[in-house]
Amino acid sequence: MKILVTGGAGYIGSHTVVELFAAGHTPVIVDDLSNSHEWIIDRIAEISGKKPLFYKGDCTDMKFLSDVFVKESSIDGAIHFAAFKAVGESIEKPLEYYRNNINSLLTLLDVAVENNMHNIVFSSSATVYGEPESNPITEDAPRQEATCPYGNTKSIAEDILRDTTVAYPQIHAIALRYFNPIGAHPSGRIGELPNGVPNNLVPYVTQAAAGKRDELTVFGDDYATPDGTCMRDFIHVVDLAQAHIRTLEYLQEQSKNAKHYDYINIGTGTGTSVLDLLTTFKKVNKIAVPYKIGPRRAGDIKKCWANATKAKKLLNWQAKLTVADALKDAWRWEQSL
Repeated sequence: MKILVTGGAGYIGSHTVVELFAAGHTPVIVDDLSNSHEWIIDRIAEISGKKPLFYKGDCTDMKFLSDVFVKESSIDGAIHFAAFKAVGESIEKPLEYYRNNINSLLTLLDVAVENNMHNIVFSSSATVYGEPESNPITEDAPRQEATCPYGNTKSIAEDILRDTTVAYPQIHAIALRYFNPIGAHPSGRIGELPNGVPNNLVPYVTQAAAGKRDELTVFGDDYATPDGTCMRDFIHVVDLAQAHIRTLEYLQEQSKNAKHYDYINIGTGTGTSVLDLLTTFKKVNKIAVPYKIGPRRAGDIKKCWANATKAKKLLNWQAKLTVADALKDAWRWEQSL
């Protein structure tokens, strides 16, 4: 299949492009490089032995995206990653987040309808569940009111996909609700590369271990968890990337028999605490992470992990890599920078 990958030079997008090549598909990257770098395209080629087709541009630009479809005829499906993603920044700049994250999806859907493209996989998030009533979280758990504009754009986007597939039944869409992607490609050639101070835990861990940060602050050790620190479902980015390919293949296989719209959890099914993650990092990489315990951070959810049964049943997909694997790969990537 020829697959459009919006945001394909980003963290999850670049790993997904590598896995698309590995599965025998043809990726077409669209990215404005606002949160990535053009040299990532060369790294993808280095890993894959093939250079992906790449178009630099903004997914909210209808003419630009339409031109890509004209130049790359017969695009079979799309994986839509392109979005702003920093929780804190979204609170400071809500209009930018709503404008970019919603308009990029609307533009993609308009172009999909115009060009008779049927299958779309959307990058959603477990943030739509908010503070869950119980763990592991199934897809039947109610969505909660978002705690930030970023999270709200994911809920709104899911509703847009649902309504669009009703109006245009030729379109089939699945929203993948990610839990916490971590790690890097085992080659050490691509990985998470945050701009400025990392928003996510593992890049901060690796930077603290490398001496780029004085220390990591663990926000709270008095939660109702076994060691008092927050618990999350950390999934290796390579497993996550492979889930996208399997989802597209599922849509292609099912064709008219699949639901027009669905949503699926993508996680390991296991919760890991922040302190457990630090202990594992030290064990597998033979280096300690300097850290201190700080006060709780407003808005943090105490524990959250997936029930991934639906992904296993529908997609025949399940996570294969461990937190230890992800932390080894993340450290290898950090050392290459």
